Amino acid sequence: MTPTPTKDQIIAELSRVPAPDGTVDIVSKGLVSEIVIQKGKVYFSIAVPPERAKELEPLRARAERAAATVPGVEAVMVTLTADRGPSRPAAHERSPRAETASARDQLEGVREVKHIIAVASGKGGVGKSTTAVNLALALQMNGLKTGLLDADIYGPSIPRLMGLKGRPDLIEDKTLKPMENYGVKTMSIGFLIDEETPMIWRGPMVISALTQMMRDVAWGELDILVVDMPPGTGDAQLTMAQQVPLSGAVIVSTPQDLALIDARKGLNMFRKVNVPLLGIVENMSYFLCPKCGERSEIFSHGGGRAEAERMGVPFLGEVPLDMVIRETSDGGHPVVVSHPESPHSQVYRDIAARIWATVSAGEQQRTAPRIVME
Repeated sequence: MTPTPTKDQIIAELSRVPAPDGTVDIVSKGLVSEIVIQKGKVYFSIAVPPERAKELEPLRARAERAAATVPGVEAVMVTLTADRGPSRPAAHERSPRAETASARDQLEGVREVKHIIAVASGKGGVGKSTTAVNLALALQMNGLKTGLLDADIYGPSIPRLMGLKGRPDLIEDKTLKPMENYGVKTMSIGFLIDEETPMIWRGPMVISALTQMMRDVAWGELDILVVDMPPGTGDAQLTMAQQVPLSGAVIVSTPQDLALIDARKGLNMFRKVNVPLLGIVENMSYFLCPKCGERSEIFSHGGGRAEAERMGVPFLGEVPLDMVIRETSDGGHPVVVSHPESPHSQVYRDIAARIWATVSAGEQQRTAPRIVME
């Protein structure tokens, strides 16, 4: 019978790993976050000064090896979380190109990815993941090398939406090979856990998992990587926006006032961390009865366009509420690939074309601020 590893055993092994200053070990120094163990998999992070993150990569690897020696441990996921440094140059003294390169160096897996965009929403239940999947597929059908990252750690739905099952292959240097369907490279925490297993993780563990899926996945050369963000504006969303050199963000909302209030929060969050806003998608914009053809505006209509004008951001398009979109998504055959000539597919392809036209213009590339844990 395989032994079950405990936190005390992990801590005992990590106590043998010297802290960066060499005075004591990383546990005594208080650098190790809460340790999470799930079915033989161990997750934790190590706090280091941001300016030394790349230099201290061997420390992360050593801690990973130490934890792996505990009987019963099947896999270890460790990330370096940058603490607030003593000082930082003023904005006018920093080189945007250097900072972007530094961010991509730390996230090794995305070094060959030209553009990374976030698909986000202020709240759940507005069809964000369905939109992200169909946009990624539309970008691929428009001739682009496309990847899709499921960053919704607490509710990973991309495996089902993309019709993918199983586990990603492990290649050299503990790097994961993304799974692929419909020509889109895909990674999700949902590939690594059972669909019904709840993710009872605190913020640092979520950040560790997100970092691992950016750094230790062999994304290869991509024109664009679509990131399905968690809903809301909490710690995971903020850290993702700060840590990853995003080319822009797309906000998904339904037309009614309550959803638009939350969408506005999402827009303002990205503005505060200087992520370019690519625009708003109004999802479930209207319903056309398949029997009589009557149009019903179940969730109101036009709120997304009005909000885009009010906030001064582009309005990307209206996606109807339709059973075909729901049925194809639930079945793992998204409408863009299952009904490529349909009006619904054309809507997504038009939105994807507008997004690509903006990011490929070369004016939206941003720098990624260093992570700051308050």
